Amino acid sequence: MSTAEGAVAAARAWLAQDPDPETRAELEQLLAAADDGDADAAADLADRFRARLAFGTAGLRGELGAGSNRMNRVLVAQAAAGFAAFLRERAGLGETDPADVDADADGHADGDAHADTEPARVPTVVVGYDGRRNSRVFAEDSAQIFAGAGLRAILLPRLLPTPVLAFAVRHLDADAGVMVTASHNPPNDNGYKVYLGGADEGAQIVAPVDAEIAAHIDRIAAEADAAALPRSLAFETAPESVVEAYVEATAAVASASAGAEGLRWVYTAMHGVGWETVQRIVERAGYPAPITVDAQRDPDGTFPTVSFPNPEEPGAMDLAFATARDHDADLVIANDPDADRLAVAVPDEDAEGGWRRLTGNQIGLLLGWRAARLAAESGVTDGTLACSLVSSPGLQTVAEHFGLRSAATLTGFKWISRAPGIVFGFEEALGYLVNPETVRDKDGISAAVAFLGMVSDARTEGRGIRDLLNEFDETFGFFASDQISVRVDDLSVIGRVMSALRADPPARIGEVEVDRVDDLLTGVDELPPGDVLRYWLADGSRVIVRPSGTEPKLKVYLDVRGDSADDAAARIHAVTTAMRELVDTLSA
Repeated sequence: MSTAEGAVAAARAWLAQDPDPETRAELEQLLAAADDGDADAAADLADRFRARLAFGTAGLRGELGAGSNRMNRVLVAQAAAGFAAFLRERAGLGETDPADVDADADGHADGDAHADTEPARVPTVVVGYDGRRNSRVFAEDSAQIFAGAGLRAILLPRLLPTPVLAFAVRHLDADAGVMVTASHNPPNDNGYKVYLGGADEGAQIVAPVDAEIAAHIDRIAAEADAAALPRSLAFETAPESVVEAYVEATAAVASASAGAEGLRWVYTAMHGVGWETVQRIVERAGYPAPITVDAQRDPDGTFPTVSFPNPEEPGAMDLAFATARDHDADLVIANDPDADRLAVAVPDEDAEGGWRRLTGNQIGLLLGWRAARLAAESGVTDGTLACSLVSSPGLQTVAEHFGLRSAATLTGFKWISRAPGIVFGFEEALGYLVNPETVRDKDGISAAVAFLGMVSDARTEGRGIRDLLNEFDETFGFFASDQISVRVDDLSVIGRVMSALRADPPARIGEVEVDRVDDLLTGVDELPPGDVLRYWLADGSRVIVRPSGTEPKLKVYLDVRGDSADDAAARIHAVTTAMRELVDTLSA
């Protein structure tokens, strides 16, 4: 059977189990066009069925559409059934017992979630969803399939930020959680993030659990018709008290000081789900209400004002900057669409448009400094400041200054959150964990509250954010970071660049010799293996190259430490220029 014939056969088999009229119509149109000899339709079919969207430590994430290589209701149903099978096996329950499923008369068990409504050994799964296309549908499908598998399924009461789901896993003492979100990905993407409770404390899954879940999903996809998977409407809806508990805990991260009075700050939810929750928390914590970017305040899965709903992307914060200029604001705070990331911008007369977004490393180092001071004031001596290995090494210097431990992990909060004794964690991609006793994941809302607390305390002393950044440099050293991101249409380009760098590692980067190369595929510093190359330069600079885990990008991270701000700026410019030339040459 040819590739084209195989894709057509797979598409027809897919149609037979797809419950979604939209994706069914989409696939039927493609099949009809391919039958009429349309080469583009045939190529599209081949791409949709050339592989299965892989389940890994990031769960599932991909473009919405029909086919095994897209995000859709068939794939989500199989993922939910596979995850349910994994949880039952882990609990020693074996195959699904229909006697475990007991629906109320209307099929729902709305209201408070009490553990004594199900047998003690039955695992509990909490399901949340954001405002992206199909998020609620995917969440309800999952809750029905979990309930149909005899699990206790609890659906959050409405679309909410990802940190609320991570909080709910621990708050409800659940065994697991699922969040339907693609975070800051392009508008037509969606995803499926998986968390574990118990000893994992509501953290995202890591290996080898991901492979175990994937094996169950693959088995179900091969053996069962998704339309025939057991479903039940006997899932519960979590009470509003769960959200209120998150609001209360997060407002307590940093109550407003006297310096908060008169603070003018702009907030954007970037068409995501952050605003409602943020509004309640900042009011509870005593901060002035923000000036909102009205066009981006409410959830809208089409993201009409941004081409890419990621605060890191050029242009994504332009409306926020315009709003800040109009209101002569002191500060801009942005969350990404599921509110697990935080961006901060400050007035800067030298920047285009008069506003400059702080880097993820700058925010992370300031928040890490805050966490270390609080730990010292509380008498904590065995806590850990953790960051991903591609984030600024300045955090280690902060930890050493305060007598705390430091840890550098593989990228992703699934690893950062597991650092023993963690009191703070961050990654340079705008992710921060400031309240580990509440949320064991990045949380852009609690990070925003912590940052507002720093700002209001500084204002009490007549100082601003620039003063804090300068004090950090004078205290801990002049660190500078940069990043090169190469987006590709052909993923083989990334593999080719990584292979070339392994086969012929550079002896020099710019004018500076390379002292040592770490290839993390072989395991380094007790880190799990990963597709990462790390270069240590003779002047103390560091360069890291790795493929993105969620997007078709090759990423290069550059860090230097200088004798002054000007020296650090010159060093980072030189190493960035040299690496950009090298990567461009290898990817051409």
